[in-house]
Amino acid sequence: MPTFPLVARQRALAVLVMLLVMFLMPTGQAWGSVQSSSSLQQQPSTEDPGTRFFGALLDWDKDSAADYSQRLGAPAALYGQNVSMPLGDGGREYLKGYFSQIADQGSHALLTVRPGIDLKEINDDVASAFARQITTAAAGFRGKVLVRFAPEMNAPWVSWGQEPEAYRAAFDKVAVALRATLPDPVMVWSPTAEKDYPFQVATATPPKGVPLASLDTSGNGIWDQDDSAFAPYYPGDDVVDWVGLSVYHDTTGASVASNTLPAAGEFNDALHGSGGGSSIDTSSGTSSGTGTDNFYSTYVQTRTKPLLVETGAFYSSGAGGAAELDVKETWWHQVFASVAEPGNGAVRAVVWNETTDVRQPGGVSIDWRATAEPSLANPFRTSLDTSGLTIGPVTEKGLENVPGIEAPQPKTGTVIQGWAAWASAASVLVAVAALWLLSSRAFASKWSYTGTGKRDARIDMLRGLAIVFVVVNHVGINSVFQLLSQETLGVVSGAELFVMLSGAVLGMVYGPRIATELGDVVDGTTKRAWKLYFTALAVVLIVYGLSLLPFVNAAAVTTFTDQGTGGAGRAAAGTTYDLYAGMEGLLQFPVPQGLIPALLLLQVGPWQFNIMGLYVVLLLISPLILLALSRGFTWLVLALSVGLYTAGSIFRFRLLPSQFEDSFPLLVWQLLFVVGMTAGFYRHQIIEWFGDPRRRLLLGGCIFLAAACAVFSWSGPYLTNQLDIRLALIPENTFRYVYDTFFSRTYLGPGRVLNVFLITIALYALLSAFWKPLSRAVGWFFIPLGQATLYVFIMHVFFIVAIANIPALRDGNLWLNTAVYVVLLATLWVMVKTKFLFGLVPS
Repeated sequence: MPTFPLVARQRALAVLVMLLVMFLMPTGQAWGSVQSSSSLQQQPSTEDPGTRFFGALLDWDKDSAADYSQRLGAPAALYGQNVSMPLGDGGREYLKGYFSQIADQGSHALLTVRPGIDLKEINDDVASAFARQITTAAAGFRGKVLVRFAPEMNAPWVSWGQEPEAYRAAFDKVAVALRATLPDPVMVWSPTAEKDYPFQVATATPPKGVPLASLDTSGNGIWDQDDSAFAPYYPGDDVVDWVGLSVYHDTTGASVASNTLPAAGEFNDALHGSGGGSSIDTSSGTSSGTGTDNFYSTYVQTRTKPLLVETGAFYSSGAGGAAELDVKETWWHQVFASVAEPGNGAVRAVVWNETTDVRQPGGVSIDWRATAEPSLANPFRTSLDTSGLTIGPVTEKGLENVPGIEAPQPKTGTVIQGWAAWASAASVLVAVAALWLLSSRAFASKWSYTGTGKRDARIDMLRGLAIVFVVVNHVGINSVFQLLSQETLGVVSGAELFVMLSGAVLGMVYGPRIATELGDVVDGTTKRAWKLYFTALAVVLIVYGLSLLPFVNAAAVTTFTDQGTGGAGRAAAGTTYDLYAGMEGLLQFPVPQGLIPALLLLQVGPWQFNIMGLYVVLLLISPLILLALSRGFTWLVLALSVGLYTAGSIFRFRLLPSQFEDSFPLLVWQLLFVVGMTAGFYRHQIIEWFGDPRRRLLLGGCIFLAAACAVFSWSGPYLTNQLDIRLALIPENTFRYVYDTFFSRTYLGPGRVLNVFLITIALYALLSAFWKPLSRAVGWFFIPLGQATLYVFIMHVFFIVAIANIPALRDGNLWLNTAVYVVLLATLWVMVKTKFLFGLVPS
C-alpha cells in the first residue's frame, strides 16, 4: 500500500478535528436520549385466579425489560428467558441478572428450559441440582415463576424432540425437583401446534430408536398423520400445572419466504384444531380411538388447565408480499379478539415473540416484533388494551431482602436523530475526504512512513490494535473501552482484523523464501503450527486444573453464554454451554472412551482461545498456498478461496469436529487468511500499484467506503453503555435486515468481508501518511503488543479468570471497570516490555 503524504499545516488538521467535534456535540432537541426519565410508577394490580397476562420474549442480548416497557408504554406482565440444562456458572449469573431486571418491572418470569443433554440423562440428581440452581438465581424474586420444560417436544427441529417416553420421565423429575425447592412453581407443558405432524414421511421405524408403540396412537403400525401430535408427550395431570401452545402465523414452510396475510380465523383454528388422529391415555398407554385431538378441548377444558400461548407473525423485509403492518396487525387483531371470546376464557397468558432471527438455510431475516417502531407499537398497544390481558406491573417491584444482588446497568446512551444525525454522518465523511485530499500536499517526507527494515511497523501497530480489541471484548466487563472495540471502526471485530493480518505477516516473512527455500518454509510453518497446537492443549488443561480449585470460579472460560450472535441465531440468546463437558473423566480410570480424542482434537477449552485451532490448520496448509503464489497461480488461489468461502457460507458444513468450527468455520474464515497472505506476498507490488497517481482516486474511494461502513455501524440500535452514541439514520428493522443478511459475523457475510478489506487498506494508508505523529502518540503502546500477540493472547485467558473472581466488578460500574482495563492493558504492556516469562510462554 502507498505512502500516504500529509497535510500542509498542522493547524489545518486541528481546525478540521475541531469542526468534527462541534458537529458531534449535543444540539438541543435534535438529540434524543434513550435513557428514560423517572416517571410515576403504576401500582401493581391485585391479582385474582382469573387474571390473564400479556408477556414478551425479548432479544436479551440487545434488548431489556426497561426498553420494552418504554416501547409498549408499560411493562409486560411476564417476560420469557431461555435457560440451559444443566446450568453452568455463567448461565447462573446471566439468570440472576434476568430475575433482577424483570423484578424491577414488577413482572412474572417464564423460564424456557432447553436441555443440553440427552433426555435420558436427566435423572433425579441432575434435576435436583438444576432446581437448586434455579432457586438460588430466583432468590428474592416476588413474582410467579413459570417453567416451560423442553417446549415443542413433538417437533423434530429441537434436539429433545419426538422422544415421548424419555420426555415424560424427564418432565416428571424436573417438576418434582422444582416443587421441592422453588416456592409454588408453575410447570408448563408446551407442544407446537404445527399441522404437519409428524413432520416427515410415514414410517414404521421412528428415529432415535424410539419404540413405534409410543408414537403410533392410531394402532395402524405406522407413525403418520393419523397419530396424535400431543397425547404421547403429555406428562400427566399431576405434574402439569398449565399447558402451552406455540401458535405462529408462518406460511413459509420449506418454500421461498413470502410475507402473507393471515387467513380468517387462523389463530382460533390452530387453538381448537386437531393435532393428529387418535389420542392415548398416558397412564394406561391405550388408544382412545376418538379420531380427533382438539387441543383446547382435550388439554385445556377437559383437564381444567390454564393455557399459555406463544405467538407472533412472520415478516421478512427481504421477502415480497404484504406490508409489515398489514401482516402483523391482522394477526394481533385475530389473537386478541380470539382470547377475548368467552369460549377461550381459559387462555391465561399470551406471550408475544419480540425477537429477530435468521432462518437457515438461505439466511432469511425474520422480524417477529410488534413494537420495533412506533408505527407498529402504537396500534399494537391499542389492540392489546381491548383483549382483557393484563400488563405490568403485576407484583411489587424489586427483589425482596437480597441486598447483594444488583440489577445490571442498563445499556442506555444517546441517539442522535433528525438533521443532527445526518449532519454528524456528513461531517465524518467530509473530514475523511478532506484528509485524503490534503494528504498529497506538503510535509509528506516529514510525517510519512519511511521504514525499510524486514518488519513493517505499520502491521505491528495494526496487530497491536487488533489484539487490544480482542482482549477488551473477551474480558467482557462493561467499560469505556467497548465504545471503541465493539464495531466502532466499522462492522468488523478484532478477530477478523487479526486473522487477515496474521496471513499478511506470513506472506511477508515466508513469501520471499518459498521459491528457493521450500524445505525451510515447510519446516518453519510446521514448527509454528505445532507450537500453537501444544500451547492450545496446555491452556485447555491448565484452565481445567484451575476450575477444580474450590476457591476459583472459572465459569468465565469454561462455559459460554450465547449472546445470540452465533450460528444458532438470536433464539439461542441466554443458552449456556459447558465447554468442558465430560472432562471430569480425566480423573477416572479408565478414562472414558472418546475423551482423549476430543481433547486432542480441541473439542473442549475456553471459547476465548478456540481460534488457535484455526491458526494451526491454516499454518499447516500455508506452504501450499505460498508455493502456488510463487508459481504464478494467484488468481487460481483466490478463486478457490472464494469458492470455499461461498460453499461454507451457503451449506454451512464443518470439516473438523474442533470447537473453533462453531465460531470460526474453517471454510469461511480461510478467506481472510488467504487474502491476507496474498497481500503480504505481493506487498511491495500492491504499494507501488496504489502509489500510481492514476489510481489515487481508487484509494480515496476505498478510504471513503471504509468511513461509510463505520457510519453504517454507528446507525445500529445496539447501545453498549450510557456513554454510547448512535445515529438514527435508518429504521431499526432495515438495519437489522441489512446487518443479518450482509454483515453476519460467524459466517462472515459478504459486507463484513468487504469491510475488513476496506478498513485494512484505510488504516494502512492512514499509518503510511501520518506515521510519525501517530507513532509518537500511540505506537509506543501498540507496537510492542503487536510484536508479541501470541504471548498476549495466552496471558489474557488467565487475566479473564482473575477478573471474573473479583466480586466488585460484577456490579457493572462503568468507571471502575474502565480503570480495571487500564491496569490490565498496562500490565500486559509491561510484561511484554520486560519479557516476563518469555522463556516459558510462547511469543
